[in-house]
Amino acid sequence: MDTEAQPVERDRSSRPRESEEISDTGGPEGRSRSALLDRAADWLPGGRITLTLLVCLLFLLLLSTFVMQPFQIPSSSMERGLRIGDRVLVNKLAYRFGAEPQRGDVVVFDGTGYFGAADYVKRVVGVGGDHVVCCDKEGRVEVNGRSVDESAFLHPGDHPSDAPFDVVVPDGTLFLLGDHRGDSSDSRDHLGSPGGGMIPVGHVIGRADWIAWPVGHWTRLERPDAYARVPAADGDRG
Repeated sequence: MDTEAQPVERDRSSRPRESEEISDTGGPEGRSRSALLDRAADWLPGGRITLTLLVCLLFLLLLSTFVMQPFQIPSSSMERGLRIGDRVLVNKLAYRFGAEPQRGDVVVFDGTGYFGAADYVKRVVGVGGDHVVCCDKEGRVEVNGRSVDESAFLHPGDHPSDAPFDVVVPDGTLFLLGDHRGDSSDSRDHLGSPGGGMIPVGHVIGRADWIAWPVGHWTRLERPDAYARVPAADGDRG
């Protein structure tokens, strides 16, 4: 029995240990990556510190280009929620993969050819097919026959609109207003401009999801409930 047991012992000792198998599999790849990093660091002034900074900058660039981009609020047109100097984080994936802007969303868009050659931030009041009117008997904005109570976000002392309007939003476009109606150049002011004051959905850069700066004003921008009961555009037309 001793002679039979010895080969078993030799077989066990002849196999690489489990830890050796893991090391042998990952070792060359790890050493190769490390060598590449070392060569890159040697080529750059400042070595690994510079390389680390460049990698961080590349990550931030990719993040800003495809995922989340910061914007600074330049005017009071969206007060009381967004103040001059606030930095908002704009979700650039919000309306990708089939999603569309919703009534009540705060969006950043490129106004070139419609509002002017600049980026703007406004609130979506009407989407494609909506019938938007101001004002009803109580002085409120009406969307598809439903009055909207905007008091939760409208600037204190402002009326929903001092200028009356009655529009049907073309498919694929948006009707946008600032929350500070008394100090906002928005869809109302461009009804006679190319596009009739509407902004194509394709010009929307993204949805403003967070106020990131100043720290004391950090908050998430939620879609208000004011538009939740607005019926679909088709319902307004019977």
